[in-house]
Amino acid sequence: MNLQLEHYKKQQKIWPQNGHHIMAQFDEEKIIVYQSYRSSIGRFAVENQFFGGDFSLTRMTWIKPNFLWMMYRNGWGTKEGQEVILAIHLKRKAFERYLKKAVYSSYQEEIYGTREAWVEQVKNSNIRLQWDPDHDPYGAKLERRAIQLGIRNQEIESYAKDDILMIEDISDFVGEQRMFVTNQSLERLQTPLESPYMPYDRQVAEKLKLV
Repeated sequence: MNLQLEHYKKQQKIWPQNGHHIMAQFDEEKIIVYQSYRSSIGRFAVENQFFGGDFSLTRMTWIKPNFLWMMYRNGWGTKEGQEVILAIHLKRKAFERYLKKAVYSSYQEEIYGTREAWVEQVKNSNIRLQWDPDHDPYGAKLERRAIQLGIRNQEIESYAKDDILMIEDISDFVGEQRMFVTNQSLERLQTPLESPYMPYDRQVAEKLKLV
């Protein structure tokens, strides 16, 4: 597995406790995002290193850079249709493009001015932006907000093949770590090493409420 890991308890002590943060594992070339799928889609993606087969190019797909938010969403891989958990090594320049193009799922007066202007942007956007409460390993809500991005139309075609460097199946790792959560042994829990991600473009960072 090509993820850097660290004990959850150690990371928890230094992570921001509130505010909007893109918690992720990243470097100059890439950022890791997560998705969960049923077996046919997940296996195809890993075997072919792109999304195809039963993967729909006509529906919006959501990516999450925050591992624990993904674990909350898929029940640590126990929810039906989300058993295969993928770590997608996404080109950083692609992620930056998504952030720049993203339009909020909910109306933000300070960004869009009028509701009508926001509705028009949502209609024409290929990237959707949503902030949700982050969660701890047990699924409890935190004060910190976690981001997810919805991708559709031309951008989903680019995402499915051109924007990806590598796709890994981390389902076995998730299953191993789930046992520590189930047994309430968080001192043994390991999660991907994550820190706050800041976009290169300050205007984008301001739009995302990161500064």
